Amino acid sequence: MRITILLALVSFTFISCSDASSKINSSKDRMSIEAVTDVLKNNELPIFSFEEEEWNFGDINDGDVVDHDFIFINTGESPLIISSAQGSCGCTVPKYSNEPIAPGAEGVISVKFNSKGKGGSQEKTVTLSANTVPNTKVLKIKAKVASSK
Repeated sequence: MRITILLALVSFTFISCSDASSKINSSKDRMSIEAVTDVLKNNELPIFSFEEEEWNFGDINDGDVVDHDFIFINTGESPLIISSAQGSCGCTVPKYSNEPIAPGAEGVISVKFNSKGKGGSQEKTVTLSANTVPNTKVLKIKAKVASSK
């Protein structure tokens, strides 16, 4: 009998704790969703506003190394922080500042493309990750590479 009562009390305690923690987690999720919704409604997030998101180098020769600066302005209400920039292949190398870009300030993503061994029409991308919504932005470069053969 004592064992049955003890087991019932232990079970009740676990169920109560589990239920309480799920309510706390649910409350936290609701608060974070509400906070994000408020930020979105008030446009307080940083926003990438690029002059252009695609650049065509036109006709270039095999082995040419060309570059282009993608210029943007943070048109949001808080500092924009770029956490990474990835080229779609090793021939496309982006450079960017790790410093936060203040609201209204200008930033630059420099992209270098090495055409060595890349004959024909080329389309490459650079994927930026930042504290924006959505949190990624894709820039494109194009070129028509004349083969050296």
